[in-house]
Parts: sequence; structure tokens; C-alpha cells
Amino acid sequence: MYSRSTRAKLSALGWAAALFFLALASLSTITFAQSALDLRGNSFDPFGASHGKIIVLIFARTDCPITNRYAPLLEQMKAVHKDKANFWLVYPDKNTTAEQIGEHLRQFGISIPALRDPSHSLAKKAEATITPEVAVFDANARLLYHGRIDNLYEIPGRARPAATTHELQDALTAAIAGKPSPVAAAPAVGCYISDLE
Repeated sequence: MYSRSTRAKLSALGWAAALFFLALASLSTITFAQSALDLRGNSFDPFGASHGKIIVLIFARTDCPITNRYAPLLEQMKAVHKDKANFWLVYPDKNTTAEQIGEHLRQFGISIPALRDPSHSLAKKAEATITPEVAVFDANARLLYHGRIDNLYEIPGRARPAATTHELQDALTAAIAGKPSPVAAAPAVGCYISDLE
């Protein structure tokens, strides 16, 4: 058995180690939160701002025609699910400016809030490599689904007359009901996110 003074020292060391690891966890959260930017250049964390709702990240490029074609559908989905889910457009291209994004939103009538992700922290968390690609997270920031919106596009430049599968809608419906997504991932078709490490 340890003496009383030895036990006290071990207890103090245990508390010090616990505080150290809590501080590290806080720093990693702060670093993550500061890596996404709103269009004013301020650090923004869509997970912290979602207040218990499901989080939908939509990775987009201003110059990707497939992204642009989905704008009306995404607006409709945001309106339908506004009480249960928060939608964010995420622009991962490092060279796309806030002004270009603002013009893109105006041109296509998009009201979904936009974020810049120049460090690709959101893209990495969502496992996104393509635009448009979506990621659905639960209120605890666990990734439930990532991949295509639906199967309208077979390959870039070739679309079906209408989608026959609706992966984003299915994942959202399941998440809202507290159930697992029918599929965890589906390959997206579009424009590759450049400079991903």
C-alpha cells in the first residue's frame, strides 16, 4: 500500500493529466471551429451553430455545372426540412473568393448559407472529394451519409431524364426518424475538389 502522501501525489498527478487532456480536446475543437469561414471571413463552426439539428453540408463550386443544376432541388429540400435540419453550402476551392460565392448565390437564387473551407477541414470530416457531394451528420456531428444527392448523373455531362434513387432525401428521412441511413455512402459525380491532401 502507498503512504498517504504518495496517494495524494498520485491523485494530484491524475487530476493534472485529466486537465491536460481536456485542454488538448478543447484546442482541437477550437482549431476545427476556426478552419471554416463565413463570407465575411469570420471563423464559423456549422456543428456548433446547428443547435441540436441534423447538419447537411453540400460541397459546391461556382464553376461546376452539376452543382448549379441541383440548386432548385437543394433549396426545396432546405425549405421542407428547415425545422429539423440545417443546410450549409461549403465551397472548398481555396481560390474562390467570398465575392465570387456571393455572386454565385445571387445568380442561382440560393438562400442556403455559404461557408468557405480553404483548409478542407469540413471536406475531410465529411469525406468529400467531389462537388456536388453532400454529407449528413446527426446532432452529435457523427457522419451518417456522404456522397451523391441522387443518381440523376451517371457520368459528368450525361444525365438521366429523372433520378431513380434519392440518397440525400433517404438519409435525411432516416436521420430525422432517428434511424440509420439506408446507405452510408454513394459515389458522387461532378468536379473534383482540388488540393485535397
